[in-house]
Amino acid sequence: MSLELVRLDDLAPQPWRNGGGRTRELLAWPDGQRWSLRLSVAGIERDGPFSAFPGVERWLAVVAGAGVELHFAARSVRCLPGDGPLRFDGGDAPEARLIDGPTEDLNLMLAAGSAGWMLRAEPGSHAPPAGTLRALYAADAVGLRRGGAAVLAVAAGSLVWAVGAAALDETWRLEAAPGTRAWWIGHEARAVR
Repeated sequence: MSLELVRLDDLAPQPWRNGGGRTRELLAWPDGQRWSLRLSVAGIERDGPFSAFPGVERWLAVVAGAGVELHFAARSVRCLPGDGPLRFDGGDAPEARLIDGPTEDLNLMLAAGSAGWMLRAEPGSHAPPAGTLRALYAADAVGLRRGGAAVLAVAAGSLVWAVGAAALDETWRLEAAPGTRAWWIGHEARAVR
């Protein structure tokens, strides 16, 4: 199985339309125009509204900074470093309030007709099964053991991903020190009627 690697430092940040931050897109799969999965790292620089993405499932995890409070119509949620990812409806564009200065967040968006997940990758953990695409985002330098192969060194700020049956069948294990910031991501296309 061939692995793809994307380094955050190689991506130019794109400013948000509302001027509240910048996004670096790690992956838009299968392509940038008609994506089923979109994964990015966003730098939130000031308080303000998120853009609405009706029909899109969103996941957010704090990568760096003190975190952010998201104010939805019916609830408010504090997203802090070390918390599990928050899953929410992209049509419910929350108002964001920074807790203590700028923050950086890992964002997963899933278009209608697809399913997926994002979860914190603890040292020694295995990636859950994935149907179409499997990925690891490492904010810190880590090692990735694939099956019985040697450990692959993954630099800080990197996304490693693969698609196809081999991505589903091969075991992936995170080799990292305690407190390492990393996330497993999975995707499965669903039939649309």
